[in-house]
Amino acid sequence: MNISSIGNLASHLSAASQTARSRPPTPDQKALIQAVKALNSAQLPGQENELTYVIDRAANIAVVRIVNKKTGAVVQQIPTEQILKMAEESNER
Repeated sequence: MNISSIGNLASHLSAASQTARSRPPTPDQKALIQAVKALNSAQLPGQENELTYVIDRAANIAVVRIVNKKTGAVVQQIPTEQILKMAEESNER
């Protein structure tokens, strides 16, 4: 799974979507990107953290994380890795 800062996320998401699926971000994905940008601008995750947004390709689910800016460590993730694994297994059936 790839973690990107929201600052360069839009270009990354667009490029990844076009190469992996040949389609642009959905309206829901665009709305989520805007929400994440707004929360980061307001520093809601704190001064040391930022929200990131990625698509877990295996589970085909949007993932939002709070990441420490300095260390890159994931502070919190929604959905959790356990939920992503269950979704991935469900998609394989």
